[in-house]
Amino acid sequence: MPTKSLDVASTATPTEAAQRLPTLMLAAGLSLGSAIALGLARFAYALLLPSMKLDLGWSFAQAGAMNTANALGYLLGALAFPRLARRWSAGALFGAGCVATALLMAISGLLADTHSLLALRMITGVSSAAVFVSGGVLAARLASARPHDAGLVLGLYYGGTGWGIVASSVLVPLTIFNVVHGWQFAWFALAVACAVFSAIAIGAARKIESVHAMGSSTAHASDAADAPRWPRFSPALAGYGLFGVGYIGYMTFIVALLRNAGMSAVVVTGFYLLLGVATVVSARLWSSLLDRMHGGHALAILNALLAVATLLPALFTQPWVAFVSGVLFGATFLSAVASTTAFVRHNLPASHWGKGISAFTIVFAFGQIVGPMIIGWVSDGAGLARGLVYSALLLAAGAVLAACQKPLRGA
Repeated sequence: MPTKSLDVASTATPTEAAQRLPTLMLAAGLSLGSAIALGLARFAYALLLPSMKLDLGWSFAQAGAMNTANALGYLLGALAFPRLARRWSAGALFGAGCVATALLMAISGLLADTHSLLALRMITGVSSAAVFVSGGVLAARLASARPHDAGLVLGLYYGGTGWGIVASSVLVPLTIFNVVHGWQFAWFALAVACAVFSAIAIGAARKIESVHAMGSSTAHASDAADAPRWPRFSPALAGYGLFGVGYIGYMTFIVALLRNAGMSAVVVTGFYLLLGVATVVSARLWSSLLDRMHGGHALAILNALLAVATLLPALFTQPWVAFVSGVLFGATFLSAVASTTAFVRHNLPASHWGKGISAFTIVFAFGQIVGPMIIGWVSDGAGLARGLVYSALLLAAGAVLAACQKPLRGA
């Protein structure tokens, strides 16, 4: 009898793997959209910041304002998404956002005026939001095709940001030259990476959209009345807003902090590369948590871990502490984003997923607008380490608020 059961298991496993593989491959392809929207268009700026700050004579507050402008554009894009989604499909918005972001990154390499760069960073935020929100909707649809792997599918999509971090950690140090405006070459390299990633991501988005169109002609007609109103998930929204403030402080200024602490360019590049790899791996690490927890507890746990990761380099300046911080932060922060999409899937009808994801993206964007300016202002007056302490405290407060969020539907 044991031999028979073992034979059944051995034949079932390859079949199950064959059924999962196309879905996971699509999620991986789609994830390059998040690599574009955040990994390249947002987080790569942390590697460019020290060179641009020195070359253009910026204060930390001015340097932070670049990410604030990007977040403002991101907010505008998130606010516009529900209306745009009535006219164009998620796949069309995703593709347009990818192409526009690649072009805008290339234009960034042509400018050196602070005001022009601020305007361009804001417009890039708009296109990034189109990519990220529409990609989240497509990822949620893909996850619904395999409910048992939903957490992994969402984790793969959001964890794809790590591929952008890895690419930028390699490209930026190789393409920043010690000449006037030498950082401009790095923007061109990042634009090329965006273009390559776009080709793969758009292909995956089209496949997901075509499958969804075939299977949803009669879906979602009767569930609109069942959608919970936003005050019922305000604790999760508030916790996520504080996540936006706290995490962006780390991602904006951590490279500058490590360089100011005397760490070499090789160490800092290794730190950022490791952070990106940890982000990619996080898809598998937290998938079961996203599947099991239908309220705000997943976000609460992840916010608490991020608070610890942010506090470590503020208190200790040894390279090994920075690497521990980078691994913990990278393995956690995009899963916090994925947890909000998982919350939307668990608690809202499918016809309202776009609105739900957009609502979380809006509070996220508000947090990112406030974060770089506040942390930059604190850092100018009291040092970068103090700025990261404030970021950690905000993340901890976000954990407390998220823990108050109850599931809106029966598990």
